[in-house]
Amino acid sequence: MLPITAQTITSFPGLELQGLITMALQFFVAMLRIGAFLISSPLIGARWVPLQVRLTMGVMLTMVIWQYTTPVSIEVFTSYKAIIIIFSEIAIGLSAGLILTIWFAAILLAGEKVAASSGLSFAAQIDPATGGQTPVVSQIFYLFLLVLFTSTDGHLVAISTLLESYRILPIGIIPSFKIFISSGIQAAGTMFYAASIIMLPFSVVLLLTNVSIGIITRSAPSLNLFSIGFSITLIGVFFVLYFSTTSLANSISDLTNASLLNLREIIGGLVNG
Repeated sequence: MLPITAQTITSFPGLELQGLITMALQFFVAMLRIGAFLISSPLIGARWVPLQVRLTMGVMLTMVIWQYTTPVSIEVFTSYKAIIIIFSEIAIGLSAGLILTIWFAAILLAGEKVAASSGLSFAAQIDPATGGQTPVVSQIFYLFLLVLFTSTDGHLVAISTLLESYRILPIGIIPSFKIFISSGIQAAGTMFYAASIIMLPFSVVLLLTNVSIGIITRSAPSLNLFSIGFSITLIGVFFVLYFSTTSLANSISDLTNASLLNLREIIGGLVNG
């Protein structure tokens, strides 16, 4: 049996400690962009998704993309540039996820306005995504949006767009954050516009209903406005909700497609911006 000496031990194949630390740092930096996106994205970043699930998804996605990323030298990690790179990676992931969340907030805003104008705002529950009270109509609209978003593989498109950002903007290159500011302002404006389009049929029906109730109560002042008008308004809203399911689905589908297209434009314009 041959004796094992110090020379044979040092000649064993494997990684040195310095190389292992460098790989761990590179893996950690590569996971920052994906982890920030998973935290701020509308579906995976919700409160009902456990932190362990998001952490596992971040590690698995980083393992997929890590071998295709440009490695950062150890000299960069030991300088002030490491802080800039870390904050830039976090900012890219957070901005992409928050802009997508702003687009999806249009359906919540539309549901709140419909509930407030129809008297359904009394039916409210704790929203697990935000922690505050939200009308049930908003929750139904938002769940409808999530079902359509996942059934059309929108979440896969969003994740693949984020992974594509590693090719467009490798780790270590500082992007121009003007495109995030302009895209955030544009997404906020589009949120109000899309919410107005979605709630427009309900507003028209409620307006016609209130005008009809006003004419009836003017003709017969003895009728109780609140007892008759409230029930007629609720029935009218339920009828509109039932018959506008197809058009609502088309509007939500257009909203998700526009949000994903905007996300791809943002990622593609990181360098040119």
